Amino acid sequence: MEIPGDQTASEIWTRVKRRLRAELGEDIFASWFGRLELDSVVDGCAYLTVPTRFLKSWIESHYADRVLTVYRSETNDVERVVIGVRNTLGRDAAAAPRRAAEAPRPSIAAAPAGPAIPGEVKFSPAAPQEERGDSADLGGAPLDSRLTFDSFIIGRSNALAHAAADRVAHAQNGQAIYNPLYLHAGVGLGKTHLLHAIGHAVRAQGRRVIYLTADRFMYGFVASLKAQTSLAFKERLRGIDLLIIDDVQFIQGKQIQQEFGHTLNALIDAGRQIVIAADRPPADLESLDERVRSRLAGGLVVEVGALDEALRASILTTRVEALKSIHPTFEVGPNVIAYVARAITANGRDLEGAVNRLLAHATLTGSPITLETAETAIRDLVRNREPKRVKIEDIQKLVASRYNVSRSDILSERRTAAVVRPRQIAMYLSKVLTLRSLPEIGRRFGGRDHTTVLHAVRKIEKALGEDNALSDEVELLKRMLQE
Repeated sequence: MEIPGDQTASEIWTRVKRRLRAELGEDIFASWFGRLELDSVVDGCAYLTVPTRFLKSWIESHYADRVLTVYRSETNDVERVVIGVRNTLGRDAAAAPRRAAEAPRPSIAAAPAGPAIPGEVKFSPAAPQEERGDSADLGGAPLDSRLTFDSFIIGRSNALAHAAADRVAHAQNGQAIYNPLYLHAGVGLGKTHLLHAIGHAVRAQGRRVIYLTADRFMYGFVASLKAQTSLAFKERLRGIDLLIIDDVQFIQGKQIQQEFGHTLNALIDAGRQIVIAADRPPADLESLDERVRSRLAGGLVVEVGALDEALRASILTTRVEALKSIHPTFEVGPNVIAYVARAITANGRDLEGAVNRLLAHATLTGSPITLETAETAIRDLVRNREPKRVKIEDIQKLVASRYNVSRSDILSERRTAAVVRPRQIAMYLSKVLTLRSLPEIGRRFGGRDHTTVLHAVRKIEKALGEDNALSDEVELLKRMLQE
């Protein structure tokens, strides 16, 4: 996938995404462009893919011109952009015309799916159904048979979430408790595994369960509006025993949010159980209506914490043992397990990738897995880990704690030296560690003007060059926020 010149298509696409993020803001980018991927660039056309039909339709309707404009500002070799839907094989039927122009490639048979990493989901979502306009679109996404309570490994970081999920799944007489149950965590920490486990347990009791991603919920609602069957959509959704919604942070649109809020109220008032998962707590879902956020926060909100080293080692050991039933000669010593658990700290998906790399080395070379070969095999995972996404709220809380003031002091109009300096440091960190614009940062700091933020940033930048102690302090805060 090369573009004429010194830069590859993937490098240019990375810059395009970076500019889209900067121009549109973090919330809009994460909601609509976070899963937009470059498939290839052929004959001046950039083929992009998304996982759902709804995302394809929305981006084409609202942002296609913007994407092409940004693309053409980065390279003259792209004249148009085509967006398609990735299917379960990871390819898009819409890309068929350009496949004929590509050189034939050897086909690779799909390997049988191995056992899932406990606490992590790994499966291809079902392709969206055709837009028929009836309530069949609301059949829900399939539950992965591997993601059960039995396959979930419990550690300190997820014990509370597991206990709450188990209680909800096995409530006596199907009585709704902790309603809604709201789980939030970063990518690959196991929240989706718990959602599937709850769904399996409740369905085994003969009760009606629907599992939906936010994309699928929006797709179903929009399709019902187009087909004028929204009443049937609502009745079907509210006639179940358990509603599971994953990635709720992606729900967009005023009308869709209103229907989502009405559905929450109707199910909760009827004593039906709701389980929600997102990548942040309800209060941080800025794109959602305030009443919806309040309803979500009214139940039990549980964070699934980062995997600690002991839990990562347990996950790795379990995955290796599962693979040994398929590859009896696959041996990974405890010293290698310990090394990988220390080196890879991001999430369960990176652990899955590490085990796959070790397996490939062992089966393709026939050599034993040593610390040296393990280091080589997982080097890209250690080097290319994405940095932690830093939130302005986290910056405010950490700075307030570090300087013995409250977060409300930082957001207030107080101008005492004890408050002004921490406030300026927090504004500076918000500018350098997030992609928020100056006006947005100002709004998040008590509705201040962007010129106030700019003044604070420049003042701290100047002070850092003159005060080594302050420079060390700010660097420490950066590390604490990014770890």
